[in-house]
Amino acid sequence: MKRKMIALLLVTILGTMSLAGCGKKEAPAETKETKAGADETAGNDDETTVPDKTQTAGETIKIGATPSPHAEILEQAAPLLEEKGYHLEIIEFVDYVQPNLALDSQDLDANYFQHLPYLEQFNEERGTALVSAAAIHYEPFGIYTGKTDSIEALADGAQIAVPNDATNEARALLLLEAEGLITLKEDAGLNATVRDIAENPKNLQIVEIEAAQVVKSLQDVDLAVVNGNYAIEAGLKVSEDALAIEDTESIGATTYANVIAVRSGEEQSEAIQALIEALKSDEIKQFIEEKYEGGVVPLF
Repeated sequence: MKRKMIALLLVTILGTMSLAGCGKKEAPAETKETKAGADETAGNDDETTVPDKTQTAGETIKIGATPSPHAEILEQAAPLLEEKGYHLEIIEFVDYVQPNLALDSQDLDANYFQHLPYLEQFNEERGTALVSAAAIHYEPFGIYTGKTDSIEALADGAQIAVPNDATNEARALLLLEAEGLITLKEDAGLNATVRDIAENPKNLQIVEIEAAQVVKSLQDVDLAVVNGNYAIEAGLKVSEDALAIEDTESIGATTYANVIAVRSGEEQSEAIQALIEALKSDEIKQFIEEKYEGGVVPLF
């Protein structure tokens, strides 16, 4: 009996010591951490709190763009944004519809490929609410040679390719009018289509093609009016290869600035403002002027 009581007493004592040992091991560590935090806070009582830049360093701005010049310009802006604590993720598109749909569905934070008239037309047709946050540059439309080497050499009934979307088609027709090839109805303006051609002395056939495909049609038509970005992608230099380009004072040049588009209400977000500031920097202006030699004109 005595042996059983002694054994029970030893188990109880050892269990108590074990529990005390565990408690003793954890308590100092917890106290040390709490005290360190308290001391650090106390030491900053008289200092202004400085925001931790690592909080925004991982923030990504996802932007859609056509390859050239937009994606190229954005690539140059990316290091400037890194300095501001943002990572720029550039997603390339080869058409004018998907980047707006992706922005509307919140798959993108912004896009950079279009001018304001196209954006407004897209909103009207698709019921979207996308807006311009800033105008960055414009790209002069040019008339380029296909099977015919010059405007003067155009034969009666020659074919000229133009973009088939409403705003770009109007711009192309206005350039053809400026070169004396056609005359548009007086009130056609930026809404002009082939139905608004009032005079066509050479009976030219205006071939409407999706904008991205116009430059690829050059071998099949006599001349083509090509969007600036697609001309650049095809290796065409507006200053050397174009037979005619939009005048800097023309309605096309003054109206069709390429913009940073965002969802309505997000124009003033910190990320978008940082993006605009980077794109309007001296470094980007110099890059645009040196690389594109007049094919892209900065508006800042």
